[in-house]
Amino acid sequence: MLKACSVAAGESAAKRSLRWFTIALIVIVLDQLTKIYFNGSYQYGEQREVIPAVLNFTLLYNPGAAFSFLAGAGGWQKFFFTGLAFAVSGWLGWHIVKGSFSCLMNLAASFIIGGALGNVIDRLIHGHVIDFIQVHWQQSWYYPAFNVADSFICVGAALMVLDSLRKPQH
Repeated sequence: MLKACSVAAGESAAKRSLRWFTIALIVIVLDQLTKIYFNGSYQYGEQREVIPAVLNFTLLYNPGAAFSFLAGAGGWQKFFFTGLAFAVSGWLGWHIVKGSFSCLMNLAASFIIGGALGNVIDRLIHGHVIDFIQVHWQQSWYYPAFNVADSFICVGAALMVLDSLRKPQH
């Protein structure tokens, strides 16, 4: 990853940016491959225990946003969240190309772009996002199901916070 942060003499902004957009593309591909697997190998609602009392794989569909926020809103939310994902991805991508981000922030942006666009693909193709990771504690507490894209978005957001804590504010 350190190599992606170093800038060779005379390297164009496009070539430097391509490294970060490649990471975003890898996130999208990984996300879509896992969703294809689970959507084709599981029945809707089916749960398979991975780690007893802690982790299941399950197939669930989320027409809303994180934690099924606005899932029952009537359909407009699909367009809203798709537009929001494109807007945020565009803004982050613009800053990557512009070179205004630190190395850690570029990585965070790449993760968020890849995760956001991975979920956009689901919304456009299926009308909902495919979720399959279910963390829980025994049978008493269940965290909302999520997917690889959601995981990368969360890690990207955490890296953004870490980056903001590392730099003095102007």
